[in-house]
Amino acid sequence: MRHGSESHEARKALFQIGIRRGTLTVAEIDRALPPGSLSPAERWLLFYSLRAAGVEIRDAQGEQVDALPGEPPPP
Repeated sequence: MRHGSESHEARKALFQIGIRRGTLTVAEIDRALPPGSLSPAERWLLFYSLRAAGVEIRDAQGEQVDALPGEPPPP
């Protein structure tokens, strides 16, 4: 169950950092989470929840990510 606890702590930290800064990169999110700790649906929910909390998600080039993982890109 240690893996779940690490994932929970990582998600809490991501929310704290993201809310404080107003932005996170996809790479920061990926580095913070233990590998394989989230299903695609859980990853989608994490990104959705971060955005709902006012955290912008940015890619490596600093561009805002409009589509959530597993979601089709906007037209």
